[in-house]
Amino acid sequence: MLVFIEHNDKLKRMIIVYISEKDRLDHDEAVQIMKSYPFAILISLDEHRPLATHIPVEIRAEKGKLYATGHIAYGNMQKKTLDHNRDVLLIFQGPHAYISSSWYEKEDVPTWNYIAVHAYGTSRVITDDELISALGNMLKHYESHRENGRLWDTFDPDFIRRQMKGIVGFELEITSIQAAAKMSQNRSDTDYKSIVAELEKSNQKEEIQVAKWMREKRKGLFK
Repeated sequence: MLVFIEHNDKLKRMIIVYISEKDRLDHDEAVQIMKSYPFAILISLDEHRPLATHIPVEIRAEKGKLYATGHIAYGNMQKKTLDHNRDVLLIFQGPHAYISSSWYEKEDVPTWNYIAVHAYGTSRVITDDELISALGNMLKHYESHRENGRLWDTFDPDFIRRQMKGIVGFELEITSIQAAAKMSQNRSDTDYKSIVAELEKSNQKEEIQVAKWMREKRKGLFK
């Protein structure tokens, strides 16, 4: 289980994330999850409470460092917490599914399989030129493969300038990643195969994705 505990007072903040060793993802796997599931929760603190915004972000590596770039509405008060803030968190949620204990060989309790990534870092508000570059890259990522995709240079420049007044761009330099994939690693091969078989009967995308992940981790069981 991934647990996020926060203690905040005027003197210090303490963030503790517990991940069991068997569920821990390595750095490269965590980064891939962030890129594959880029709709994240941006969390920061004002003086009184945590603030959160659900947004898409772009992940990039540059000169040995990892960055996340995104934007929020200008009217969102979270913008005041994003310039030169060393305590910002992005949470990424990968595929997840309920696991029935009726699929096990022996009596046990049900559980939930999931993948989650917590990326911590220092944020800053980016310049208009940097925001233009970030928005152009995001459009290229999501539109370039579409017929008549709306890339940056297909928009009227005056329209774009007006739209940009309604957003604030930010960049997070990611300094720490905590990631977990609780995917029935503790189950026997018999239970593991049964779980995958049951999930693959589903018409739910999330359950199919969990089954695909599990298959990949124990390829030898499914030859």
